[in-house]
Amino acid sequence: MKAHELIQRLPEQFAGDLFQFLYASDKPAYKACMQILGSRRKLRPIILERKSRDERHSWMRNELTRKSNDDAATEILQTWLFGAHEKVIVDFLDALKIPHNGHGLVDTLPEQPPVDELKAAVDRLLQNHPAQAVTAYLYLFIEMDIANWPALEEILANDSRLCLAPQPTVA
Repeated sequence: MKAHELIQRLPEQFAGDLFQFLYASDKPAYKACMQILGSRRKLRPIILERKSRDERHSWMRNELTRKSNDDAATEILQTWLFGAHEKVIVDFLDALKIPHNGHGLVDTLPEQPPVDELKAAVDRLLQNHPAQAVTAYLYLFIEMDIANWPALEEILANDSRLCLAPQPTVA
């Protein structure tokens, strides 16, 4: 599942929390997202700034669900995960004994670990973190060019705890 599809499937409240986190904690990323999305729709920044925050967040979410904005959706999700849910990333890598810089950044990934270890790591994440954050992270993880872990793709496809129901988008 691509990043634009993840944003579309995140529950409305959770998606709102994502944008609120960025607004409160990472203004440069928030403004850059707004500017990129606005310029792609040929909107001047002042138009978006005049909207209420809720309207702006709804508009941003709707724009990020477009396939053409998958790059921006990926960037926003990564920024949010590393800012608000860094522990999900660190816990996953630690559970699989994958060396990282302490904040979840890795130089290289090993070959796919044994399926039972992978399942145990996912179970541990779901016990300790919000399912939507875990699901978003795992989907972004398998979309990385360096991750070739078919067992993780299978877990995502078959574990009902990692299912994001499609959400209607606002036109």
